[in-house]
Amino acid sequence: MKRLKMLAFALVTLPLLALTLVNPSAVPASAAAPQDFDAAAVYKAKCAMCHGQKAEKKFDSTKTDEALVETVLKGKDDVMPKMPSYEAKGVTAEQAKVLVTQMKSLKQ
Repeated sequence: MKRLKMLAFALVTLPLLALTLVNPSAVPASAAAPQDFDAAAVYKAKCAMCHGQKAEKKFDSTKTDEALVETVLKGKDDVMPKMPSYEAKGVTAEQAKVLVTQMKSLKQ
């Protein structure tokens, strides 16, 4: 009986594993590489309304990248309007770093 259960498990698991390996599009979108993240488009769609087209408002580019990435990920409640947490919206630390780099480049 134990062998039958193991065989059934293998017959279900192996095809799913093979499908995942053969079809890379089956990998979730959140696992996208940072180079696939369009920071300019995200900035324009999500950030420019508060920070301005050139990141000239409410953005202190003298802060460390780590502090800025943390703000993007965790948000900031002590400002108006409140800075939302983008980690909760699916942004990864790598993507947040690319976004911070984009903002710093706009500020120059």
